[in-house]
Amino acid sequence: MKNIRFLSPWLISAINEKEITTQAELFQALKSLGMPVAYGEFEAPAPPPPFITYQFAYGSDMIADNHNYVEVGNFQVELYTAKKEPENEKLVQDKLKELRLPYSKVEAWLPEEKLRQIIYEIQLVGG
Repeated sequence: MKNIRFLSPWLISAINEKEITTQAELFQALKSLGMPVAYGEFEAPAPPPPFITYQFAYGSDMIADNHNYVEVGNFQVELYTAKKEPENEKLVQDKLKELRLPYSKVEAWLPEEKLRQIIYEIQLVGG
């Protein structure tokens, strides 16, 4: 990794300190919240809310010298509830903070499913 000096100091720190979360670790962390969790979607029928899904959205690897030096996967963690539930949102947000996973958040009402969807966009570095 001769050109690692061109990577951001935060990323170098994350690599050196092993602050890298894998998909398997993310799954276990989300399960620890006590809600059903699935990758992508649940097999029919879905459990009653609240529940969580997560999935890979796209990659934005750190690239130099025609090599992918560090894998960066962008994921969506989706919390589904029957109504606005700030306490469950806080559970998810606190877990992401504990894992040192910065997130952005969007919210939508899904009228056909009668569910509120909270999407947290995160990045997994190296996993």
